[in-house]
Amino acid sequence: MTSTAERAEFWVGAAVLAVAVAFLGWSASGGKLFGTHFGATYDLRAAFPNVDGIDTGTDVRIGGVKVGRVSAVRLNPTTFQAEATLSVPSEFKLPIDTAALIQSNGLLGGAYIELQPGGATENLAPGDEIEDVQGAVSLISLMMKFVDSQSGPKKSDETSTEKGAQP
Repeated sequence: MTSTAERAEFWVGAAVLAVAVAFLGWSASGGKLFGTHFGATYDLRAAFPNVDGIDTGTDVRIGGVKVGRVSAVRLNPTTFQAEATLSVPSEFKLPIDTAALIQSNGLLGGAYIELQPGGATENLAPGDEIEDVQGAVSLISLMMKFVDSQSGPKKSDETSTEKGAQP
């Protein structure tokens, strides 16, 4: 015969396990709540020189609004460019001159791919490649360039030394 305390422990454990399974399902679906997803999608490809911060599941946005996700990222062994496969809802017919840019959410935030539709009358078909791309910009390399530009000799110091003046 089980005691009341053992039954309570069993039900608390079952509830914790159910919450853990629900959380696992929610995170596997990309953080979407049940029933909140786009209908049919199609894939587009984009080859970037650098996809730092982009991985499977990364947001694809148009005008700052999430419209899709990155479904795959791989390195092309021939071109050595990173190819991202973007899943976009079929309701969005993107022009062939659409641009794909890797953007940052901020200094410490993650990255996402911003699609900027162009004005062409022809649309991209499923499996087409977006030609106009801009890869990720490394914040560290930008800061290093700034530091290097600030640490060089000043123009006034060079001219006064050349004329033989004392520093």
